[in-house]
Amino acid sequence: MECIDLRTESHRLDGGGFWAVVGDFEGRVRAWRFAEVERDPESVPVDRPGSARAWTGPPASTWASSLGSCAYQAAVTEIRRAIRSGDVYQVNLCRVLQAPLAALDGREPDPEALTSVLARGNPAPYSGLVHVPGGRHLPPVWVVTASPELFLRVEGGLIASGPIKGTASTPAGLTDKDRAENIMIVDLVRNDLQQVCVPGTVEVVGLLEVEQHPGLVHLVSTVQGRLVSAMPPWGRILDATYPPASVSGAPKRAAVTAIERLEPVPRGPYCGAVGWIDADSGRAEIAVGIRTFWWTAEDGGLLRFGTGAGITWGSDPAAEWAETELKADRLIGLASAPG
Repeated sequence: MECIDLRTESHRLDGGGFWAVVGDFEGRVRAWRFAEVERDPESVPVDRPGSARAWTGPPASTWASSLGSCAYQAAVTEIRRAIRSGDVYQVNLCRVLQAPLAALDGREPDPEALTSVLARGNPAPYSGLVHVPGGRHLPPVWVVTASPELFLRVEGGLIASGPIKGTASTPAGLTDKDRAENIMIVDLVRNDLQQVCVPGTVEVVGLLEVEQHPGLVHLVSTVQGRLVSAMPPWGRILDATYPPASVSGAPKRAAVTAIERLEPVPRGPYCGAVGWIDADSGRAEIAVGIRTFWWTAEDGGLLRFGTGAGITWGSDPAAEWAETELKADRLIGLASAPG
C-alpha cells in the first residue's frame, strides 16, 4: 500500500494499479494504491441480514458553522460588488459545519456505518467512502460522500464531467438565475476539457437536465470530449480541471482568490474530489466532494460537512443562505441520528 500526491507524482500511475482518490479543494489530490483490491458491484453497504452497523453521530445541537447567517450574507454582498466591478462573474461561496465526535476506546468512528445510513436515507449516484485508519505508516483519511455530482469520468478514451448548478425544493422552484449560472459553468468546463482533448471533440451532450434527489432537485449538464492520448494524461487532466469548476467559479482563478479571502476555514475534501482511478485500464470515476463528511482526530475528534451556493449578480443573500440550509439539513439530520 502506498500514497502519492497526484498533482506532483502522477507519473507513479504509469506502474498501474487501482487507486482511491481524495482531493482537497485547496489543491492537494492524494491517491492510495492498495496491494489487494476486491471488486464488488454492491460497493455501498446495504440492508442485508447481519450487515447492519450501528452509527451514533454527534447531537444535532452541537454542529457549528464557520460562517453564520449574517456573515454569509455579507460575503454574498461582497461578491456581488466584485461582479459589478467586473472582477469575477460567479463565485461558489461555502461554509463548513463541524461537530465534536470522539474516538471510542481508541477506535475511529465507523465510516461504513455512516455510509450505510446515507445509502438508506439519501441515496446518491456517486456515494462511497475512502478510509485509511490513522496510526499506520501512511497518511490517514476518513471521508464518506453522498455526492450527486460527477467531476470526471474517463473511459474508452473519452472524458466527461457533469456540473451541477441550480438547486430547489421542486422543479418549479428553479429560476432563470439557476439556468444562467449552469450555462456559465458549462462554458468553464468546456474550456477546462479542451486543454486535454482533441480539438473539436468537446461537446455538451446534456444541458439543463432536471435531476431529482432526496428533498431537492438539481440542474445538471454533461460535457464530453476525446482525450489527446490513448492512455489518460492524469497530471495534465488535473492541472486543467482542478478544482472543479462548479464549486469554484468563473473566471476560476479570480473566483478562487475571492474564496480564499471570504471563507475563514479551508474546505478540505469538501468541494474537492472523491473517487477512483484504475491505471491499468485507463478508467476513472471521480465525484465532486459535495454532500460529504470527513472526520479527523484533531481536538479530540471532529466530524465536518460543507455546504454552499453559487453567487451571481442575480443572487439574493437571504435566498443563497437558505439554499445552503436546504443542502445541509437532510444530511446533517441523518448523520446526527443514532443508527
